[in-house]
Amino acid sequence: MMYLQYILVFIFGTIIGSFLNVVIYRIPRKESIVYPPSHCTKCGHKLKPVDLFPVLSYILLKGRCRHCGEKISIRYPAVEFLTGFIFFIIFYHFGLSIKALSYIFLSAVLVAITFIDIEHKIIPNKIILTGLIGGIIFRVLLYNYGILDYVIGFALGGGILLLISIISGGGMGGGDIKLMALIGLFVGWKLTLTTLFIAVLLGAIGGIILIILKVKTRKDYIPFGPYISMACLISILYGYDLLNLYIGYIRG
Repeated sequence: MMYLQYILVFIFGTIIGSFLNVVIYRIPRKESIVYPPSHCTKCGHKLKPVDLFPVLSYILLKGRCRHCGEKISIRYPAVEFLTGFIFFIIFYHFGLSIKALSYIFLSAVLVAITFIDIEHKIIPNKIILTGLIGGIIFRVLLYNYGILDYVIGFALGGGILLLISIISGGGMGGGDIKLMALIGLFVGWKLTLTTLFIAVLLGAIGGIILIILKVKTRKDYIPFGPYISMACLISILYGYDLLNLYIGYIRG
């Protein structure tokens, strides 16, 4: 029975991933995510239900539109599979609970932000606002976990990056500041600090690799949102283990 639940959670995640693909494509272009219905971005042909099965349709169509033959971006099945996998991992760690649902909601927001930031180098306010509304709702539902830690996390997450931005003369984007504040509202101040530390570490490693591979130069802008998102997911799953390991290390 438990295996069936895992499968259903994964499938649900891929379906949400399919919706996130619409968000990722349309929000930066200031298009409605409701109308028109899903269609080929090349020929405009309305997609049928058989074309919309997450991951599976891409495989069956061999990565091309059935009407015009245009190649379908690998991003579509990648987002669907990644979202399903993240939902599965969160469910595996936290079970069927409000806390798990809050992290699943947050992870969906992070997936959308990651791919938009990579392609367009922006973090849309609409997605941040949606995340904040969701964060407030979940904080009410999870009132037994307390409020103060999460308010501090909100202020700390956004405040630290805002301070860095001021000191560096704009070296940190406004979208990153808002994203970090949003994460603080979901995870509390301890995991906010863990997320910041891991994000900086991942960003440094990722930046060095991109420069070595000559994908980027020292002067190129490298989106920080994806590193924040990855760091947040690591913190959600293993943050307290890492904190305990660190505390045990400094205590000897």
